[in-house]
Amino acid sequence: MEYTHLGRSGLLVSRLCLGTMNFGSLTPAGEAHAIMDHAHELGINFFDTANTYGRAQSPPGQVARNEQSHAGWTEEILGDWFALGGGRRERTVLATKLYGDMGTWPNEGKLSALNIRRAADASLRRLRTDYIDLYQMHHVDRGTPWDEIWQAMEVLLAQGKILYTGSSNFAGWHIAQACETATARGMCGLVSEQSLYNLMTREIELEVLPAAIAYGAGVIAWSPLEGGLLGGVLKAEREGRRRLAGRAKALAERSRERIEAYEVLCGELGEEPANVALAWLLHQDGVTAPIIGPRTLAQLAGAQRALTLGLGADVLRELGGIFPGYRPAPEHYAW
Repeated sequence: MEYTHLGRSGLLVSRLCLGTMNFGSLTPAGEAHAIMDHAHELGINFFDTANTYGRAQSPPGQVARNEQSHAGWTEEILGDWFALGGGRRERTVLATKLYGDMGTWPNEGKLSALNIRRAADASLRRLRTDYIDLYQMHHVDRGTPWDEIWQAMEVLLAQGKILYTGSSNFAGWHIAQACETATARGMCGLVSEQSLYNLMTREIELEVLPAAIAYGAGVIAWSPLEGGLLGGVLKAEREGRRRLAGRAKALAERSRERIEAYEVLCGELGEEPANVALAWLLHQDGVTAPIIGPRTLAQLAGAQRALTLGLGADVLRELGGIFPGYRPAPEHYAW
């Protein structure tokens, strides 16, 4: 396993981050525990979750019928796993998030000082730990002043309940706002930004990625396979192993020629499309780690190939030709 610093911090994290959103609602607790154990065996020390994870979701073509599903369930599964001991918590860099509503009463979501305090304590209880390594704001809260947000985070830092702060789904200017306000308060500020980023969806290259690099915030890429479309979906469809539906089907139809060209290139390389997509992200400046979200042990097993898959300049050019990206703003749309 390869490790790198998370942004400008001294914290070392694996170059693959284990996403846990499927745990509970799609992946039973026992299998989730096995996946986390195997992640440690592979050297993956970076786990990402959120306080809202655990609500019902359904795999493609199926209806969710799990009556246990509820916000916070995923954190509870992680907490039960940590409680098994054996150094599980100590070997894990634990990242969780807050922002989404956890109930229907006022102040049960977003980034008020009140919710930050309550949400952190509730996550700590569910996770059965006394600290969170990386506490991330899941979305920008336009209704709460940055001074209020940072004051609440300062309290958590002083109490030792959190060690680092990060953002998710921020615009470039939100990253700048957050970091400048933190600097004015004498704080470290954001060490990471978690964004949607993959070969097909590259808008963050305009302003988010340059802002993150400028402020030393490591980018954690979510949905690195664009919901499975970069994982060999057309081949699986032809072989009857997958049936596209809903948004995935519509997006696949709009991009069918590009996805076909991509799968042909991967075939010429002799590599699985999913591993090429992950490897491409690992070649991008500013990216700390893509988030892999396996539902099964089998899906976890192959991802480590991306770490050793070197993509030459010619292959990177071909990929850029199939899925054109963006130049940083303003050069992309102006001189």
